[in-house]
Amino acid sequence: MGADVIALSYGDLALASLLVLLNAGLSFGLRLRLESQLLIAALRMVVQLSLVGLVLNALFTSVSPVLTGFVALAMVLFAGREIAARQERRLAGWWTYGLGTTSVLMAAMVVTVLALTTQIQPDPWYHPRFAIPILGMILGNTMTGVALGLNTLMTTVARERVAIEARLALGHKWRDAFRNVIREAMRSGLIPIVNAMAATGLVSLPGMMTGQILAGADPMHAIKYQLLIMFLIVGGTGLGVFAAILAGAHRLTDSRHRLRLDRLRKAK
Repeated sequence: MGADVIALSYGDLALASLLVLLNAGLSFGLRLRLESQLLIAALRMVVQLSLVGLVLNALFTSVSPVLTGFVALAMVLFAGREIAARQERRLAGWWTYGLGTTSVLMAAMVVTVLALTTQIQPDPWYHPRFAIPILGMILGNTMTGVALGLNTLMTTVARERVAIEARLALGHKWRDAFRNVIREAMRSGLIPIVNAMAATGLVSLPGMMTGQILAGADPMHAIKYQLLIMFLIVGGTGLGVFAAILAGAHRLTDSRHRLRLDRLRKAK
């Protein structure tokens, strides 16, 4: 494995980056006002991936549980920040950040540890060469699902305020009053991964499988790994979305079963 790997030069990457410049030029010409965001995002991606490469080299050399745990925690904290930043309406204070971070921490960590200790079984089980990439793939998809689900929850509650308050006034518990809103929010958070599974293989070849094949792995071996990762992603996304939506809905009521929209703030 790896004998047929085609090494990329910096010139190859520079040539590919011209496509980003092309899109920036089109944005400028069509007055979309996205060229700055596009270029900044591309530059940020290059810097972040370069730093990640340096960190991973150090991690793979040391195989330290402390360093691996520190990197994993940093990834979770940044994921929580991204979730909070994607909300049109947020819970006051640190609640949105806390809900997002806690839900992805719980979901991604449980699924990642399960995979490392039962399916992949590296020695040691926390080996960063396996733990960090798997956590990253699960975390990224869980983050997207939680962000979409929470955003749908908050915006729908604000829109359906009258109906929810009427149910609460009639004596319904918060779970019953929020039932339709919770269902819609959970569907919003889970639809992306459902669509991704449905399209995998026929419409798109996932990144992990493609990377392994390009690195010289046997296609069937790569497919098995990709199936495992997709199942793990579904598990992590589902757990994260369910936890975040239920906690968010509970936060929007109080012990007297009143709707607390005063706890919501519009994003700046």
